[in-house]
Amino acid sequence: MSNAETTTVVGGGIAGIACARALADRGLPVQVLDRGRRLGGRMGGRTLHGRAVDLGASYFTVGEDDGFARVVAGWVDRGLARPWTDTFAVAGPAGIERTTSGPLRYGTAGGLRGLVVDLATGLDVQLDRTVQAVTPGSGGHPAVDGDPAAAVVLAMPDPQAARLLPTGSATAGSLDTGGWQPTLAVALGWPDRRWPADLHGVFVHDSPVLDWLADDGDRRGDGAPVLVAHTTPETAAAHLDAPEDAVPAVVAAVRTLLGIDEEPEWTHVHRWSMAKPTAPRDEPFALVDGVGLCGDGWSAPSKVAGAWQSGDALGRALAGRPPA
Repeated sequence: MSNAETTTVVGGGIAGIACARALADRGLPVQVLDRGRRLGGRMGGRTLHGRAVDLGASYFTVGEDDGFARVVAGWVDRGLARPWTDTFAVAGPAGIERTTSGPLRYGTAGGLRGLVVDLATGLDVQLDRTVQAVTPGSGGHPAVDGDPAAAVVLAMPDPQAARLLPTGSATAGSLDTGGWQPTLAVALGWPDRRWPADLHGVFVHDSPVLDWLADDGDRRGDGAPVLVAHTTPETAAAHLDAPEDAVPAVVAAVRTLLGIDEEPEWTHVHRWSMAKPTAPRDEPFALVDGVGLCGDGWSAPSKVAGAWQSGDALGRALAGRPPA
């Protein structure tokens, strides 16, 4: 089968894989290209000191009566995902002030990336594949690096998609290239737990350094003495060129917040230059001149569920679209 009959999805995060899954489940040819060595996107993590640590998305939630809920139910049934908590702490200038309840959050024993890998089972996935340019199809086939496709999907942050598209094209005009915030994710490990067992996570307000703190051992279910801190956008922006320079301030802020006397045994920092959009659209996707756009910038609010719904909705739309 020629490439001109195959949809090419660029981006192996949950939105791209959800889109490819929707097409493949309807019997349509699709391939996924990702520049990384592993699938996952911002549901990715690292193996640190012998265990997986989530450094991107911290958890996910589900709504009622939606397709993602059915996917999550399957993950839970097979032991790939687990209910975590509906309660987090809230911290202000004086420290932890109160707790707040919300929807049930889910975590995983093996890391969120494993859910994306599971969703990609049976798909044609090509890793270490860096795309240079996408050409929209004005009345014809779009192309990826000159190879024609039935359709092209860019499942990535808008600024990254803009680099692949011709400047001034109608497809590029659908992008929001300015409204994205960075963050640094800093994992911190101690020899044993130095914080309350019911901490789960902390929303941090009015801190110049911290935005969110998660108990990675608690959400993973193994009780490991590992925390993951996400910085404010301002702290991240000031240290994008040298993320490791922000680690001492993050360590100090975490220790002060939780009253931990000892330094962590180890730390690891990961830079997310485009962690989340400041104003995700309400629309689930865009489809212009044979090029689809989906992911975190769509299906507000910007969450794991929204990214899946964005990719799934685009895949279903492409499945019902007549050929060029």
